Amino acid sequence: MEFKERKRWLFFGLPFTFTTYTVTEDMLTIDSGILTRIENDCYMYKIIDVKLETSLLERIFKLGTIICYTGDTTHPELRIMHIKNAKAIKNFILEVSETARKKRRTLNTLDIGGGGIMDDVDSIE
Repeated sequence: MEFKERKRWLFFGLPFTFTTYTVTEDMLTIDSGILTRIENDCYMYKIIDVKLETSLLERIFKLGTIICYTGDTTHPELRIMHIKNAKAIKNFILEVSETARKKRRTLNTLDIGGGGIMDDVDSIE
């Protein structure tokens, strides 16, 4: 399955921008720009969490903004802005990213600010 959407103006939801979002089972790709084209890719297994935001204007024009929190070094927070079918795409990203992590046996760890090894050694002395 694949989703391909264009970033839209918030006013009337018209697709007069030069940004396209492509979401496949392996990768999320953002193409932007008219004179200088920028293509940004992120593998699905690197997506850690997904959030859907809809402002009042976005709800009026049936749009939404998806925020993907990733382990990618170039873009730790990917924004898929003002797109149609935002809820379906968000759910697709959540399911596919979880499947990709299980397939690659990827483990997500968080540093919660606990003391390191050196802190433990100092407390023994």
